[in-house]
Amino acid sequence: MISYAGLVNALKAKGIGKTELSKQLGLSTRTVAKIGKGERLSKRSLLKIADFLEVKPEQLMREVSDNKILQVLREEKEMKLSGGLYHELQVRMTYNSNHIEGSKLSEDQTRQIFETSTLDAGDGIPVDDVLETVHHFRAIDYVIDTAEDVLTEEIIKHLHYILKHDTKDSTLAWFAVGDYKKRANLVGGRETSKPSEVHKHMQTLLSRYNAKDNVTVEDIIALHAEFEYIHPFQDGNGRVGRLVALKECLRHNVIPFIIEDAKRNFYYRGLSEWRNEKGWLTDTCLDGQDVFVKLLDALEIPYEVKNNENSL
Repeated sequence: MISYAGLVNALKAKGIGKTELSKQLGLSTRTVAKIGKGERLSKRSLLKIADFLEVKPEQLMREVSDNKILQVLREEKEMKLSGGLYHELQVRMTYNSNHIEGSKLSEDQTRQIFETSTLDAGDGIPVDDVLETVHHFRAIDYVIDTAEDVLTEEIIKHLHYILKHDTKDSTLAWFAVGDYKKRANLVGGRETSKPSEVHKHMQTLLSRYNAKDNVTVEDIIALHAEFEYIHPFQDGNGRVGRLVALKECLRHNVIPFIIEDAKRNFYYRGLSEWRNEKGWLTDTCLDGQDVFVKLLDALEIPYEVKNNENSL
């Protein structure tokens, strides 16, 4: 849903209404109706109105979600609120997700980078660990911004680009930053989708997933597991996969899950055995959901528990 509260306030400040605005700018009745219905205006119309009212376009229109958690994240992100849900999600998910993949940064160092854009690192911290931490912050921002969009290959590829651009990997001619892998890879000795198969397998996975009418946390866990079995990128699959899971939880009003580094072995076992035993990964992700619930409770943020039926 789109809120035009900023536009209404700007019109009041100028002493005119929507009818007068329409006459002054030659806006169509359809454009004015969109404002009343809370529908998105075209960029051209929004810029035209903003120029007339002498304000920035982003002051006139903003997205408002029925998902309380997503709305809190968007509001806190916009105001750069310290110590709230957005702040803690950024630090905790970035630290745990990167640490699972071998980052040397501690949670305190991750927090310092987010809060101050500086790092008292001492010796032995790889530059890529710092870069990928900053990139992960931006990737979470992108997830929040696109949370309600239908999941596509383009969104997933862009998450990979945000994470891996400017890193050492990006200097390798064969490493496809923001695109699917060029070389086959194994995970724990297990075969993944061959480069020539990735696009087809991703299309099939997303088509099947996006066709679901009522997505539950179990559906999102299944999406995550099957994504990791495809392993579409040369590197960064785990972090991209967990970001995709966050996006889809926010999209479908499901409480997100944060996989803690301390549960890494349970998480890897759950992924490895997914096609034989789904309960292990499901339990680990639900434990990660409890982590998020504790954060909501600590911040006194209301939430609804969606009735999760096993749909695997």
